[in-house]
Amino acid sequence: MKAKKLTDKETEIMQMLWQRGALTVREMLEGYPEPKPHFNTVSTTVRILEQKGHVAHEEHPGGYRYYAVARIEDFRRRTLAEVVKNYFNNSYRSAISALVEEEKISVDELRDLIEMIDRKSEDRDNNN
Repeated sequence: MKAKKLTDKETEIMQMLWQRGALTVREMLEGYPEPKPHFNTVSTTVRILEQKGHVAHEEHPGGYRYYAVARIEDFRRRTLAEVVKNYFNNSYRSAISALVEEEKISVDELRDLIEMIDRKSEDRDNNN
């Protein structure tokens, strides 16, 4: 399934479902800070997500429990690619440089990333 863009309201609900698992609309409402949205607003948004194929439901006493069908990894990958394309001239190096400049990533985290790249490179070399 191709990951489609989510609205802010849809993203909030998907985050809840990815983090907490299946929920009723009432349980979703408990996760919102004050002022909480109206029940019908959340219910409508969940139904839209279901129509888009991101969410499904199961019968539950007194209603439905909704759960994520879409994988967070699909949305992460697409969103990151769009950010890099739109704001960093399609350069992942520029994106990482911006994180370094703004002190959003530490030297230790960069070392971990380099080690991860090295391991992936070694795995590729060993599989060929």
